[in-house]
Amino acid sequence: MKSTLYQIEEIRKNGYALDFSNVFNHAFENYKKIALYAGLILLVFSILAFFLGSGILISLYGVQHFNEEFFKNLQNEQPENSVFLIYSVVIAFVAAIFSPFAAGFLKMADCADRDESFSASTIFSYYTSRYFPPLFIATLIISLLGGLISVLFNLIGVLYVETIFTVAISFFTTLTIPLIIFGNLNAIDAIKSSIMIVSKQPLTILLLIIVGSLASMVGFIGCCIGIVFTIPITYSVKYAIYCAIFNMEDENSIDSIGKSDLE
Repeated sequence: MKSTLYQIEEIRKNGYALDFSNVFNHAFENYKKIALYAGLILLVFSILAFFLGSGILISLYGVQHFNEEFFKNLQNEQPENSVFLIYSVVIAFVAAIFSPFAAGFLKMADCADRDESFSASTIFSYYTSRYFPPLFIATLIISLLGGLISVLFNLIGVLYVETIFTVAISFFTTLTIPLIIFGNLNAIDAIKSSIMIVSKQPLTILLLIIVGSLASMVGFIGCCIGIVFTIPITYSVKYAIYCAIFNMEDENSIDSIGKSDLE
């Protein structure tokens, strides 16, 4: 049986084929299995996040300050570089904390693909598993890198360029989480492997991600509420890409544990 590491080395040497139509069809079929359940979970947590965020803002500023002038000033206000740096670090840690939550949707997609049962607890399964540290570390590294690049370009007064770099970082590291939870790689090796793998088929993967993102935007038609039921297609697309690249049936997780030392 070929381990994930063995398959990665084969990809490094020989590349791989990726058919857009096959991957997207797989993603769409997978999405139909998880759309309702994943959408309901996203809806519940979106509502909770809204009330939690509103409560924090009200406690900080007071309800009397929430008027049209307040939001205009908030939009036009340019934060200082030190504040922007702190903001970037905080956002990076928040993203890292929620990374197991995102991984849970990929696990749900995997369960659906294998016709295995899943529940709401599936979304939180990686918070209590050995995968939490590498998920947290990998997401923190990626988020901090993007944040520091934004701060750097803000310091030199170059606007909008940081967005290109941030999107590029996110794109080339898009397979990091699947490589951790399905391939048993550590944080650093997952990031390096994701960059290498995506760079072998950047156009096809980019097109799949763009189409998946556009498909998720269809939810805005339903008074914006429908977006929570279409967002899961982005996870199905990412899962389908991973499945198309790796033979998951042949992945020997025991053989991979503790051996993710790619040079």
